[in-house]
Amino acid sequence: LSAHTLHSHINHANWVIIDCRFSLANSSTGPSAYRMGHLPHARYAHLDQDLSSTITDLTGRHPLPNFKVLAQKLGAWGISNDTQVVAYDDAGGAFAGRLWWLLRCLGHDKVAVLDGGLKQWQQHYGLTTQLPKVEKTIFRAYLDTNQWLNATQVQNKLAQHTICLIDARTPERFRGEQEPIDPIAGHIPHALNRAFQLNLDKAGLFLPAQTLKQQFNQLIGKTSPEHVVHYCGSGVTACHNLLAMEYAGLTGSPDESGSKRREKGLAKAGNARVRRGLIQLAWRFLMFQKESRLAQWFRARTEGAKGARKTTMIVALARKLLIELWRMTTTGVVPEDFVLRQAA
Repeated sequence: LSAHTLHSHINHANWVIIDCRFSLANSSTGPSAYRMGHLPHARYAHLDQDLSSTITDLTGRHPLPNFKVLAQKLGAWGISNDTQVVAYDDAGGAFAGRLWWLLRCLGHDKVAVLDGGLKQWQQHYGLTTQLPKVEKTIFRAYLDTNQWLNATQVQNKLAQHTICLIDARTPERFRGEQEPIDPIAGHIPHALNRAFQLNLDKAGLFLPAQTLKQQFNQLIGKTSPEHVVHYCGSGVTACHNLLAMEYAGLTGSPDESGSKRREKGLAKAGNARVRRGLIQLAWRFLMFQKESRLAQWFRARTEGAKGARKTTMIVALARKLLIELWRMTTTGVVPEDFVLRQAA
C-alpha cells in the first residue's frame, strides 16, 4: 500500500494503522520510537510481547503467539473483521510483514504493509506524538493452521521432495560464514536462499510485481507456489518473502484452493449427505441472516460466481457458521449482527 493511498484514508474510521517498529538488538527501541513520533492514529504492536509467545527451551526466538490472546489484542486495538489494517515499520517491512502474515493466519485478508514504511511516509507527510483514541471491538478469529509447518513436517516433506524451502536470511548467514544471533551457523539441508532485502529497490520500496514474479519463478522452478515454504532465523523475515510472493501473484489462493480441497474431502467416502446438510444449513442462514457479517463475507466472494465456485463458497460459509455456533454454545455470547427468532 502506498503512502499516498494511506494518507487518503488516514481519518477513515474503519482503517487501523499498526506501528511494528522493533530492534532485535534492543527490544525497547520500537516502543521508544513510537512515543517519539508515529503515523496519525497508529497503535503499537511489540514483536516480543504482542506478535510472539513466551520463549521456552523448545521454541525459537519468536514462537507463534497464542492466537486467542492475539485476537483479544486486535479487538482492543479497535480491529474488527471488517477493518482494513495497515502495518508499517522502519525496516523495509521486515517486522510489519509478521503482523500481515499473522492476520492472514487468523482469516483476515484486509491487511496491507505500507510500501517504503516510515521513510516513505516522512518524505510526504508528518508524524504525531498524540496517542490514538481507540474504541474496543470484537475480532473473531478463523484460524488456518495450514499456514505453517513444524520442523518434523518440513523434514518429512523435504525427504519426499514435495516442497521447495527458501531461507530469507542474508547469504553470509545462509552459508554459515556469519552468525551474529543463533548458536549454530548454516542452513537447513536442501534449502534455497533468497534474502528478503532482494524484494526491495534502493529506495526501500517493493520491486514491481512482474519483476518479483520472474525472480521467484527462476528460484523455485516448476514448484507450484502452494508447495513453497519459507523460513528464517526466528520466523519474522520469512514473512517478507511470503508477502513478496503474494504481491507478485504467486499465491496458493487459500480462500479458493483450500475450499476446493475441503469440498473434495466432503464428497469422498460416502459423505455426500454431510455435504448436502452443510449446503442446506448455509442457505437457511443466508435467508434469515441477510445483514450478518458472515452473509456479507459470502456475498463479497460470490458476486457473479456460478456453479462449482458458488457451491464451494457455500460449503466454506457453512463451516464458518458451525464454528460461530459452537462459540455461541460454549460462551453464551451471541454476536450483535445475529438475528434471533423465537420458535413458534
